[in-house]
Amino acid sequence: MLDLLYEARDVEQFVTDQQSIDEWFEAETKGLNDVAKTQLKRQWGTMQKVLGSKSRLEKIVFDILKDFKVKPRLSTGEGNAMLVSGSVYQACKYYELFQHAGLKECAIITSYEPHHADMKGEETGEGSPTDNLLKYEIYIKMLGGKTTEQFEAEAKAKFVKEPAKMKLLIVVDKLLTGFDAPSATYLYIDKSMQDHGLFQAICRVNRVDTEDKEYGYIIDYKDLFNSLTKSIKDYTSGAFDLYDEDDVKGLLTNRYEASKERLETALETVIAICEPVHPQDEPSFIRYFCGNTENPDDLKATEEKRVALYKAVVALIRAYANIANEMHKAGFTEEETENIKQQVQYYSDLRDTIKRASGDYVDLKRFEPGMRQLMDMYLDAKSSRKISDLDNKSLVELIVKLGQEVEESEESQRKKKQQSIAETIENNVRKVIIEESQTNPKYYEKLSKLLDELIQQRKAQTLAYQEYLKKITELANNLNNGGSSTNYPASLKTPAQKALYDNLEEDENLSLVLDSTIQYTKNAGWRDGGIREKKVKLALLAVLKDEAKTEEMMKIIKAQNEY
Repeated sequence: MLDLLYEARDVEQFVTDQQSIDEWFEAETKGLNDVAKTQLKRQWGTMQKVLGSKSRLEKIVFDILKDFKVKPRLSTGEGNAMLVSGSVYQACKYYELFQHAGLKECAIITSYEPHHADMKGEETGEGSPTDNLLKYEIYIKMLGGKTTEQFEAEAKAKFVKEPAKMKLLIVVDKLLTGFDAPSATYLYIDKSMQDHGLFQAICRVNRVDTEDKEYGYIIDYKDLFNSLTKSIKDYTSGAFDLYDEDDVKGLLTNRYEASKERLETALETVIAICEPVHPQDEPSFIRYFCGNTENPDDLKATEEKRVALYKAVVALIRAYANIANEMHKAGFTEEETENIKQQVQYYSDLRDTIKRASGDYVDLKRFEPGMRQLMDMYLDAKSSRKISDLDNKSLVELIVKLGQEVEESEESQRKKKQQSIAETIENNVRKVIIEESQTNPKYYEKLSKLLDELIQQRKAQTLAYQEYLKKITELANNLNNGGSSTNYPASLKTPAQKALYDNLEEDENLSLVLDSTIQYTKNAGWRDGGIREKKVKLALLAVLKDEAKTEEMMKIIKAQNEY
């Protein structure tokens, strides 16, 4: 069972225009005696509560919608939430507000059963439905022709198995005991609760799920902390021995204390990962996490170190984001707060540096639609520009940009910067060579040797830096062009034909014959490891008359997109 983090939220209600209320009341009550006015005032008091509740519910709905945008697991769709409402009517109002706001993946599960016969006498003729009529109308629309039992079974199944398709369940009394949903991560409480009922409810979100579920979150809109504290004391004193064991294994943790500990642990983890690096400058970090660019195997050998760094930095950023605006409440001094902020930024930048240097950087272009909406609402212009700074850059563009950075750097840092950038370029080029080598082993072997020579010349300082950049850019262009910059016979038009030529001792006629044989013999889905693939292999063997060479060429041919 997981720890539970608690947070209280207050939605204050207030009257916006008391004078208008008084004037309306006086106008409506002319001619009434004092007894009638008193009765009407009582009724108005009830109406004020209803109207105030509507405004309050809207604020809570927007609050929860924001959490679905920014909070762990809710924002990714890996987790979901439950909202405990004070009444069926209130639950229906919540559902209606969420539907209007765009959160369609939600459902109401209560003990209410809509029956048409119960609506008799509920029409008022005033154009506004009564409470019972509103509940009935919302339920009928939500059920969509299904029975309540069918709808609830489907909603619960989606909530447990497909959290992204059922993000929120709005409940009153049902599902607060015995309902086991590991995906449930947040419990929003807008109902006065106490004792074992409250304790069993909060245990809905303490079930272990995937690795990223570290806590269950309790969001309290009713200031139930004292009741929660009592429930925890009752639990620890054995008062819940008769209840389901799974329901009483959670432990409520002070949110600020737990968040502080999580942040400090995450920071210590990143520091420990980086501790072996000496000196702690950019070239040393690149060498430690990416290896020696002279050794083609180092990039793969250091992959585990890089992955550990990436995961640790992500955990640090999340832990910091969760408490960044409340550092003082967690007990950090101003000096500690500023220091931690700088450290988080430092390690975030380091992660980006290592990703670029190793070629692990992922193009975020496909995430733009969702990210743009998020950035427009929550990030300032400076931050959003930084995020998209390296968006959609090719290898050559990256080299050009890095080269420009060298020109703009301070003279005192020039040498270190040049070394870091050189190793970044070399690792990116090396990664492409390794990944593409199967398509044309001979060609990429030549490029690998050229890269080795450039690295040696750079390290021996026999090649001026600008000349190095020129040559490495030319090498990168050859990678991007798939060999088109090399001189080939005019008859060889496609990358596949050129690959055959490179790996058939530059025999032009044999390359064209083999290409024609493949085109004639291959069928759709020929890489099946069965009869169709064997057919192609036998055709190649008939041309090459060499079993070993045929096996070698089959690997190259299978790697060609055009075949």
